[in-house]
Amino acid sequence: MSSMRDIKQRISNVTSVEQIVRAMDMVASTKLHKSRAQLDGVRPIYYELKRKTDELKLNEEASLNPFFQDTAVEKSLYIVLTSDRGLSGSYNANVLSKALDHMNQGKNEKIISVGSKGTDFFKKNHKSVIRSVVDVVDAKVYYSSERVAKWLIDVYLSGEVQEVFIVYTHFENVLRYNPTIEKILPLSIDKNASDDIKDKYTDVKYEPDVETFIEHIMPLYLHMNLFRAYSESHTSEQAARMVNMDAAEKNASDLIDELNHLYNRRRQTEITQELSEIVGSANILNKGGIDDS
Repeated sequence: MSSMRDIKQRISNVTSVEQIVRAMDMVASTKLHKSRAQLDGVRPIYYELKRKTDELKLNEEASLNPFFQDTAVEKSLYIVLTSDRGLSGSYNANVLSKALDHMNQGKNEKIISVGSKGTDFFKKNHKSVIRSVVDVVDAKVYYSSERVAKWLIDVYLSGEVQEVFIVYTHFENVLRYNPTIEKILPLSIDKNASDDIKDKYTDVKYEPDVETFIEHIMPLYLHMNLFRAYSESHTSEQAARMVNMDAAEKNASDLIDELNHLYNRRRQTEITQELSEIVGSANILNKGGIDDS
């Protein structure tokens, strides 16, 4: 059984951990606030660009562009977004599990891993990680996603890969964020649209022409798509970490309460034992005094 000294030392240790967890909770809460503001800013831009690319899917002239052509798939490229650090519950495990399940459906894949957790995971599973992006500070994410988008375009247009997926965590609210896989290339022509809708968007005029418009909008669309996906994932990560730290802080507080109760009971037992010994000794002395008389 632990001594009072051991219990007191454990209370001190858990209290220190609780203080660290509380500080991490505050940091995660602050980062969550900033990342949500960033996400709210980039979502409208992305959705408007997506609307424009969806219009192009209905334009017959766009079907001749490589970004809109379906070809036989020999290699698939996955961009997988994870975190560089842990302590975020099942955040990384969920998105990595979803990515691995999708890859195992007969895909011959190459991987761009964003985040050290993903890089370590795929190397352990003997996957082909052709590029790893780690330790990108928040202020550099916009430019980092732009570089990845440019590199992605080069790889796709060179024919090294024939389709591109992005795997990220979609943020809904602090308690709900879902791992998501989206196919971002090629942007296949919508063959199921009605003739009226096709005619409507075929008549849309692009200056100077459709090909030039696609040439300019696709780098921006892919950049904003990657930036938006990172913002979704980063916001989900901070929400998961904040929730995880809240739970850890509560557990630490409960453990401290239990240890304090244990310490008080142990102290009460020792005091009771000491009083019993004092009373017993006094009785013996009193009896000794009576016998002497």
